[in-house]
Amino acid sequence: MAETTVWWLITGGAIAVELLTGTFYLLMLGIGFAAGGIAAQLALSVTLQMVSAAVVGGGAVALWHVRQGRHPAEAPAQANANVNLDIGQELQVADWHADGSADVHYRGARWTAVLRPGAQPLPGAHRVVEVQGSRLVLEKV
Repeated sequence: MAETTVWWLITGGAIAVELLTGTFYLLMLGIGFAAGGIAAQLALSVTLQMVSAAVVGGGAVALWHVRQGRHPAEAPAQANANVNLDIGQELQVADWHADGSADVHYRGARWTAVLRPGAQPLPGAHRVVEVQGSRLVLEKV
């Protein structure tokens, strides 16, 4: 079997496994394997093929790792506005109960609301910052 065929089979295998597992790092390694296949098609030595695959694949993995480290982690689903469209919505709180909760009318239904820890229970406009089951966690606007 030709060297180029081996490189392209390895590349395809890495991409197939990446599709099954969802790890983007395998795709970066697949790019490195493709670089090895291109080096083989250019009739470079086996050593240069492996070096090009290692440099391109390893470099891509390192760059992706650095890029991921610079981005903050997403908020958990109950506090993520991309997952829960209630996050960031404003509502009015008329009064607070002694236990720190309030009954609010929101989206046509009655909800139990609580304040974010450390906040003062004042009436007025509040913003939803988290949804915990059937409870809205609020902060003062």
